[in-house]
Amino acid sequence: MRFAIVRFPGTWSDRDCYRVLHDVLGQEASILWHRETDLSGYDAVVLPGGFSYGDYLRCGAIARFSPVMDSVVSFAEAGKPVIGICNGFQVLCESHLLPGALILNDSLQFRCEWTHLRRDGGDTPWASAIPAGDVIRIPISHGDGNYFAEPGTLDELERDSRVIFRYCDEHGDVTAEANPNGSQRNIAGIINRRGNVLGMMPHPERAGEDIVGGTDGNRIWTSLIEAGLAAVR
Repeated sequence: MRFAIVRFPGTWSDRDCYRVLHDVLGQEASILWHRETDLSGYDAVVLPGGFSYGDYLRCGAIARFSPVMDSVVSFAEAGKPVIGICNGFQVLCESHLLPGALILNDSLQFRCEWTHLRRDGGDTPWASAIPAGDVIRIPISHGDGNYFAEPGTLDELERDSRVIFRYCDEHGDVTAEANPNGSQRNIAGIINRRGNVLGMMPHPERAGEDIVGGTDGNRIWTSLIEAGLAAVR
């Protein structure tokens, strides 16, 4: 597959995403400056983590107006796969491709640690190879990762099986102690109605090699890659 990895001013996980996708998983990948707008040569778009525009105003609020984002919105609306990781998740919410917002961690601290995530929710190419109930181990690195939405929106996400990852303990139990940032209902990742857009706070690109602590993040990338291969068979 051909991945477009978008770099905003202040992005810092673009090269991590490139290394995992290109060097580890053998996919085609390019890092695109946010002023580029042509996504026609790509099969998937990655909005990586970082501090776009220094996280001034709300996180992701300025990146929402970067030239590339009109193309990302069109790409997503055409049913093509888009993932937003950490700051990228914030950008997706600011762009209204996903509901809700990411606010300050309830601890009022920046948290950088490994977390366990339980695979919940319905169909999405981003997690098609991860069975429901499986637990994966992926790190977080954020100060504004507390997922917030109105009760009606939360109920809709639950009803439509759009909560794909929840913070849990190593056994898969969703508990307050396993929640690193105060996210409502332990939400760590959600999808849009069509399932092609995934936003998640944990960093799968930081769990792509044994030397960095584990490879569970690759299960997200390979889910999409396998789904893409199946679609062209």
